[in-house]
Amino acid sequence: GFFKDVARSLAEQVLLVVARFDGRVIAASLMYHDAETLYGRHWGCDGYVDSLHFELCYYQGIEYCIRHSLKRFDPGAQGEHKIARGFLPTKTRSLHWMGSLQFRDAVKRFVDQEQRSVNYYIEAVDQHNPYLSSATAP
Repeated sequence: GFFKDVARSLAEQVLLVVARFDGRVIAASLMYHDAETLYGRHWGCDGYVDSLHFELCYYQGIEYCIRHSLKRFDPGAQGEHKIARGFLPTKTRSLHWMGSLQFRDAVKRFVDQEQRSVNYYIEAVDQHNPYLSSATAP
């Protein structure tokens, strides 16, 4: 139902990148865009092909942004491997509801600790940001 709703309501904003081998689909990356930004990516594959994930989820998205003059490509949360592909870490937010107070407290402790680690990591990566001149570096 979700994909039917997306096809009906967001058809002009969907980018689907498909990989085929021997005439059958073996992988796909689903992204969305607005007038300025490409948002990625949901990924699925049927087996392992070296570097196919990066081709479908990042390189094809970069090419799409260039071809369509989009200003930004947000490749999604997580993944230190993205730095080697030209993406810098950016903070993201999410909102979750948990019915169990005990579970909620445990998740909060973890998230607080993770947030400190993520902030430290972002600061460390920013020290080597190739997109900033030394005059504008943090």
